[in-house]
Amino acid sequence: MSNQIIIADTSCLIGLKNINQIGLLKQLYDKITITNEIRDEFSEVLPEWIVVENVTDRVRLSILELELDKGEASAIALALENSNSLLIIDEGKGRRVAARLGIKKIGTLGVFIQAKEKGIVTQIEPLIRNLKKVDFRISDKLVEGILKRVGER
Repeated sequence: MSNQIIIADTSCLIGLKNINQIGLLKQLYDKITITNEIRDEFSEVLPEWIVVENVTDRVRLSILELELDKGEASAIALALENSNSLLIIDEGKGRRVAARLGIKKIGTLGVFIQAKEKGIVTQIEPLIRNLKKVDFRISDKLVEGILKRVGER
């Protein structure tokens, strides 16, 4: 994963901040990149390890904004500008667009899986439970599948 740029969408940042786990991103990836649009949506003081980068292709961004909200569109546009990127995105429509465009992606639950695989956390079920408490929408079916996958079911 050398020189891979990790781009986070707003939902991941807000969800992790709301359960006091935003530091997981730092432990896993060292540096996270976001866009100005995501910074504006997040609207909190950013940790120093979150870097804001501008999307240079404004036409592509405008086209993506026809289908997605500003944050998701900007995250996808930035991922397209950085071929060696991993996009952390949760919303279904944004994930489908990213997949269609060939962008490597994971969701917030994927971050939890990586944290468990690397020994940063021992269990992800409590993290998922806490996310649900702060109105982070996750289907029960997805949760069950992930908990089985990581040996917590």
